[in-house]
Amino acid sequence: MGIIKKLASQTAVYGLSSIFGRFLNYLLVPLYTYYFSAAEYGVVAEFYAYAGFFSVVLVFGFETGYFRFRDKVHTGKDSAYSTALIFVLLANLVFFLTILFLNSKLSAALNYANHPEYLLCFTLILVLDAIASIPFSKLRAENKAFHFAGIKLVEILVTVSLSLFFIIYCPKLYADNSQAWIRQIYNPAIGIGYIFIANLLASVFKFLLLIPQLRGMSYGFDRELFGKMLRYSLPMVVIGFAGIINEMLDRALLKFLLPYELSTNMQMLGIYSACYKLSILMSLFIQAFRYAAEPFFFAYSDNTDARSVYANVLNFFVIFCVFIFLLVTLFIDFFKYFVGEEFRAGLDVVPILLMANLFLGIYVNLSIWYKLTDRTLIGAFVSLIGAGLTILLNVWWIPLFGYMGSAWATLACYATMAIVSYLLGRHYYPVAYDVKRILFYIALGIALFVAKLNLSTGSAWQQSWLVSSELITLYILLAILFEKRQFARMIKH
Repeated sequence: MGIIKKLASQTAVYGLSSIFGRFLNYLLVPLYTYYFSAAEYGVVAEFYAYAGFFSVVLVFGFETGYFRFRDKVHTGKDSAYSTALIFVLLANLVFFLTILFLNSKLSAALNYANHPEYLLCFTLILVLDAIASIPFSKLRAENKAFHFAGIKLVEILVTVSLSLFFIIYCPKLYADNSQAWIRQIYNPAIGIGYIFIANLLASVFKFLLLIPQLRGMSYGFDRELFGKMLRYSLPMVVIGFAGIINEMLDRALLKFLLPYELSTNMQMLGIYSACYKLSILMSLFIQAFRYAAEPFFFAYSDNTDARSVYANVLNFFVIFCVFIFLLVTLFIDFFKYFVGEEFRAGLDVVPILLMANLFLGIYVNLSIWYKLTDRTLIGAFVSLIGAGLTILLNVWWIPLFGYMGSAWATLACYATMAIVSYLLGRHYYPVAYDVKRILFYIALGIALFVAKLNLSTGSAWQQSWLVSSELITLYILLAILFEKRQFARMIKH
């Protein structure tokens, strides 16, 4: 339990940047959805969907590869770090030059011929972020969680500040005509382009803060080590790419598969993407957990009680994720104000997407079996099953059910991946997960959500909030009751 407590503290520190910090970024959602139309926000959602795919490819899986090989080379220097950093830097330079050369043609193919700057901005963001991922991995491996969190927070604060500056402050000054200088830096015609500009400037600032970490390139490029890292890491690209298909493909396909005209499709895309953001509390917790858990799982794997610890970690992970599910769904009347009124037509997707992310988190925990046993190819196979299911169900269900089809496809995908990974893990790396208890907490969360729907139908908001408070309190009390021994041991340690 002391180990789990330590992992929880590490997750909390990473959460400072990924949960609290990204929550600041999350506050930009009402800014975007109140100041831009659903169709305009659909443009932003589409580019972020494309960016998700390339953010996986451009790192080449070398984040995990670095964790695997950093302690395998005993030469007095971090050759794994320098090798990974040099390769990722050179590969991204080639990518940027390619996009720069083909920018006008690619922009026209995406129906953005009048805004080629969109693609160029996102390419620069992708390249800077991909290169920065290796220094960030080094900080994680060295347990410099506060350094990691500090830089992430600065990046987010810069993004938020610049977004407020360009979207709220500049238009007011421009309309007043009182400040001549504003016309030198602000043009209303750019519109949503300022969202991209704010993100690009924040990425540049983050990269500047990481420059001291680039000195690690002085250790040189180890060709033999690079071959080993590449063989281990490339299956992680397949896994990551399949994961992005599961996470982002729906927003890339809605524009083309919805049975309406382009403007209406973009509007639907904007509504779905904004409501998707309401499930972000779950995904942010999973992200923070992954930052802390991945190096921890590797470092702790040689201990005799490792597997029992992994089982306990998943149990507490599910308890907390179900709490997040209830927090958002039971108090959806509050969370809905984080998006503009036009976007609230899609609120029905929120419970489905929250549950989908819960199963994704379970899969993240279960996936340790193929990483510790070096069976990343089998892990890639599991991810490809999920990706294939995502593609099939989205192509099938979007024309029939609209964006609700995308939400159900996401849930079906992650639930299937969790089940398949669990079954394979029982063979290759058996861990005594308490499946019955995990399923109980998930069923309890769903039952309390359904109870809220039936108990507060047509009631005043005061009564609705009272019912929600009682239900989430009931969940907390039941979790404490069932886990009292574990909690007592954790407090003792």
